[in-house]
Amino acid sequence: MKPISIAEPVSDLRRIPIQECGEPLVDFTTLQNVFLGEPRFDYRRETLLREGVAVRLAAAAASLPDGYRLAVIEGWRAPHIQRRLYAMVWNRIKTANPTWSDVRLRRFVNRFTAPMNQRVPPPHTTGGAMDVELLNADGGPADVVSPFERRDMKCFALDAPGLSDIARHNRALLAGALAGAGLTNYPSEFWHYSYGDQGWAYRGGHAVARYGPITPENWTPDPRDDIAMPLQFINGR
Repeated sequence: MKPISIAEPVSDLRRIPIQECGEPLVDFTTLQNVFLGEPRFDYRRETLLREGVAVRLAAAAASLPDGYRLAVIEGWRAPHIQRRLYAMVWNRIKTANPTWSDVRLRRFVNRFTAPMNQRVPPPHTTGGAMDVELLNADGGPADVVSPFERRDMKCFALDAPGLSDIARHNRALLAGALAGAGLTNYPSEFWHYSYGDQGWAYRGGHAVARYGPITPENWTPDPRDDIAMPLQFINGR
């Protein structure tokens, strides 16, 4: 059996068939001790996850020690936003590494954001993936990155070396709660957890994925967001 890669390459994920279970999207802001996190980019976010993910998220939040809560920065993501995010990361990495070939760029960029692919839908477009943060007693984000800056790629991996004791402790607290509820982490990004998508199947050795791409019922995109321009970070986030 081929060992799994922390990069979860598209070439490996496409071998996992999707057997769509038909589970609906639900609003995660209705869950107890689960909040909408601060946005990283300026576009309309939807507060949706697959029902099975939301159930597990609620269980994870309930298992945290007193004073801690969870915030979801984003769950389901529209395809046009996914394309803009991919373009932003591509441009950022290309600017920092101007001599890299497109092949090398693609392999690296794909570790941090998924390309649109019919056989391997980006995890967020399935409603099975979410970006999560831990909130402390005062409602602010717990330290999970010090001594690094939030956008420093050196701290992105779950087990990144050089983290402070408090950052490592808080990551372990977050990971323990989510994993205990049946959610799995994409190890190249400490904040990304999923259930039911191809990444979850890949990490857990499941024969099939349960979630394919989905569009919310009666949903229409905000025309101000449905443009070709790459995303840009909100200052300070």
